[in-house]
Amino acid sequence: MKIQYFCPLWGSEHLPFEEFCDQVAEAGYDGVETYFTLGDQKELRQKDEVLKSRGLGLVAQHWQTTNTVIKEHLKEYRTHLEWLVSANPQYINSQTGRDWFSMEDNQRIIAVAKEVEKESGIKIVHETHRGKFSFCAARTREFLEADPELRLTVDFSHWCNVSESLLEDQQDAVGLAVARADHVHARVGHAQGPQVSDPRAPEFEEALNAHLAWWDQVVEVRRAADEDLTFVPEFGPSPYLPAQPYTLQPLADQWDINVYMMKLLKARYS
Repeated sequence: MKIQYFCPLWGSEHLPFEEFCDQVAEAGYDGVETYFTLGDQKELRQKDEVLKSRGLGLVAQHWQTTNTVIKEHLKEYRTHLEWLVSANPQYINSQTGRDWFSMEDNQRIIAVAKEVEKESGIKIVHETHRGKFSFCAARTREFLEADPELRLTVDFSHWCNVSESLLEDQQDAVGLAVARADHVHARVGHAQGPQVSDPRAPEFEEALNAHLAWWDQVVEVRRAADEDLTFVPEFGPSPYLPAQPYTLQPLADQWDINVYMMKLLKARYS
């Protein structure tokens, strides 16, 4: 079993991609998780060349489809997924559907991903995320129970925020998600938000330990099956990262936090 660690582009978009990838490689990551502008062949080729020249892998990210009309949403979603397939990523991490779409409509959207996955041979995993079909533990459990083939990127921070808890009373749903996880977004959330200001701070020890326990379970399941796993330490920039009022100065350094989390996980699962 191999565990790889990918760095999110999110928060580093201000850097030239070459410089960003140099920093990623120097920090010890195995690859990058990034999106691609729809239809921009030049950007796609450039990112591909830069990643390959640094020996970095790619997880392609989808979040752009937000159309409120289901018929148009399905078309737009397929277009985005097919574009990401052309980047030949290790797999695609998709923020899928809408939280207020019916279960049936969200299942139609998931079915599009299955079709693209079958046609391309590239795995598509669905991120547990606010605003999407997987916005909370209870609803995601319904989808998982209805579809044994559904695979996830687990980001438990969103579920903590939505439920105003550390999911103490929803461990069955968490366990089912753990069993279906191929990819982990390693951000620490808490009862009142999707991201603590700094996971190194002692006041967030309980939240950190809760997330570490869930990630431990994911690793255990994948090891038992002798299947590979990928992590993305995905603490986001301001305003996701809490900031000082008036100056909007971030309370911590996003890059440092993500590197800290990557190194913590590497040491834990080595």
